Amino acid sequence: MIRIGNGYDLHRLVEGRKLILGGIEIEHHLGLLGHSDADVLTHAIMDALLGALSLGDIGHYFPPTDPKWAGADSMELLAQVHQLILDRGWVIGNIDSVIVAERPKLKPHLPAMINSLAQKLNIPADNISVKATTNEKLDSVGREEAICAYTVVLLCEKS
Repeated sequence: MIRIGNGYDLHRLVEGRKLILGGIEIEHHLGLLGHSDADVLTHAIMDALLGALSLGDIGHYFPPTDPKWAGADSMELLAQVHQLILDRGWVIGNIDSVIVAERPKLKPHLPAMINSLAQKLNIPADNISVKATTNEKLDSVGREEAICAYTVVLLCEKS
C-alpha cells in the first residue's frame, strides 16, 4: 500500500535573519521570518509527510503560539515527524520538492540540501529531489518579499 502527501510553505524575507533551506544556511542579505528557523523547504516536507497519513499539519504538532518552538531547528522537527511516520508502519518512498525564490540563486546549494535531508531522514539521497525556480518577478515571491516551497511525498507501507 502507498500514500501520497503534498505540502506547501511560504515565509517572508526580512533583514536580520538567517536563510536556511533544507537545513543548510545560505549566504544572503535577507533571511526567512518565522517562529522557528522558518526553513520553508523542511516545513513543506513535514506537511507532506503528515498529510500523507492524514495526521494534520505542522502547526498541530509545533504551534507557533508555543514559546517552546521559538527558534526551533526545523531539521529536528523533521526528525520528530519522521518518527511519527515510522511508528505507524510507513517508510518514505521518495520526496519531490521545488523551492520558489528570485534570489539567491539556489542551484549550487541543492546537492547540500538533498544530502542534509537524506542524512536526517536516513534515506538514500537518490530518493530526494529538490529543484529551484523563480516566479519571473511576479507576486510576493517574485518581488523578493518571500520564498515558498512545494513538496510531494510517497510513503510505502513497511513490509
